[in-house]
Amino acid sequence: MSIFRRAIDRLTNRLWAGRKVTLRFTADYRIAGFTLPLIERLLLDNDDGETYRCSIAQWTLNERPSLHIYRGELSSLRIDGPLQKAGVSYLPLGGLIEAPGVTAHLNPVEAHQLDERVQKAIEQTILHWIIEHGLYRRKADREARIIIARWVADQFAKPMADALPNGSDRPCDCCSGELGGSICDGCREGSDHA
Repeated sequence: MSIFRRAIDRLTNRLWAGRKVTLRFTADYRIAGFTLPLIERLLLDNDDGETYRCSIAQWTLNERPSLHIYRGELSSLRIDGPLQKAGVSYLPLGGLIEAPGVTAHLNPVEAHQLDERVQKAIEQTILHWIIEHGLYRRKADREARIIIARWVADQFAKPMADALPNGSDRPCDCCSGELGGSICDGCREGSDHA
């Protein structure tokens, strides 16, 4: 494509930023099933679509597809794929460390070892967070049970929709076992069975 044509395209993009383009792809049926939802999300014209596009923007810059990208405040680690069978295990093709004053390419073994070390550090950090904030399952279950008990109390505290024939606005003791606060057939008919 000529330089002139590219300049016209850039100018056109700025002038008609809202114009729509039709994209057409041909893909294997199995691959299309996985990629179509991704493409649809990437094309969303909202904040979610922008976030999806930004999250994969570096894909076109990398020589290999990334298996993992770990980012710190100043440093990053990229583990490159695809995974390669190595005996009974799998190794990445390599990795890249970028830090202030350092750009280091990792061989497959180094990339695998550092990837495992970073994953263990992440796991430890998450577990410490769970402990610090008391997010254990028992506590979550206990809190859920309290919420359910409050909901049940609120539901039973509401007046009954059907007024009882005997003028009472609450069921007899025999009805306390009924589901959902409903009254038994005897109370509904007005008999004095309680």
